[in-house]
Amino acid sequence: MSGTKPHILLIDGMALLFRSYFATSYRGQFFRNAYHVPTNGVQGFARHTMSAISIFQPTHLAVCWDMGSKTFRNELFSDYKAHRPAPEPELIPQFDMAREVSETLGWKNYGIKNMEADDLIGSLIETWKNEAKLTVVSGDKDLLQLLKPDVSIAFTQKGYTQYDEYNEARFQEEYGITPAQFIDIKAFTGDSSDGYPGVKGIGPKTALKLIQEYGSVDGVLAARDELSAGIRKKIDADEEMLMLSKELATIHCELTLDDPLEHLVIPEFTSEHAKLMEQQGYSLIARQGLSVSPF
Repeated sequence: MSGTKPHILLIDGMALLFRSYFATSYRGQFFRNAYHVPTNGVQGFARHTMSAISIFQPTHLAVCWDMGSKTFRNELFSDYKAHRPAPEPELIPQFDMAREVSETLGWKNYGIKNMEADDLIGSLIETWKNEAKLTVVSGDKDLLQLLKPDVSIAFTQKGYTQYDEYNEARFQEEYGITPAQFIDIKAFTGDSSDGYPGVKGIGPKTALKLIQEYGSVDGVLAARDELSAGIRKKIDADEEMLMLSKELATIHCELTLDDPLEHLVIPEFTSEHAKLMEQQGYSLIARQGLSVSPF
């Protein structure tokens, strides 16, 4: 690797686990093991990660996890993600199983109580942004705020091999703002999937126009007298929620995740790994691991 930057692949483990579970569960395909425990989400997560390794050819890998359904954002706003249904019974055991499989395969895993996987991804980017190229695999558009030089985000699309990849230049060309200003957009629009409202009556187009013109939430508030009466009234009515929404939308990048880089090296997938996966009822992982590059 002399003369070439390391390339770290950051996997949003929760996003891939959920995606893989729902992709098969609606057809009743749970791939139960010898103990009759479903494994569809686990096997899909591992297969997706292996395919991403083959496609993006990283030198290093980290998998990031949520550690429970509650985080510090619930302390800030009790309704944060509160409207989401409880996980289906077939999915619940697969949270721990997925992390165990990831560890068995030798992948570096990160999970911190009270924090979200997004915060771990952001902190790893902050840690390695000057020393490595980084590619994030997720389905979460919130991560766009993390784009930087040498950081790209590959959003999952159909199947295991199709991605919509963003870099900093593409984002700026499409949105006309910096990635960091994406937080200010979310402050105005809120996030229905996360359950916080932003400013009622201000949608993505208006929010983008405001941030393009005034630069930030604070810039908009400082120029309040220049705004139309309608927009000013909406902001006045929801100013407290505007500021809270910005706090909720901000990914925290200050966690100390400074393990030596060699701890993130991707191990070879061996016949021993395949045997372990077969024994544990993960035949799809075993077959995938033996068939994809660079294993």
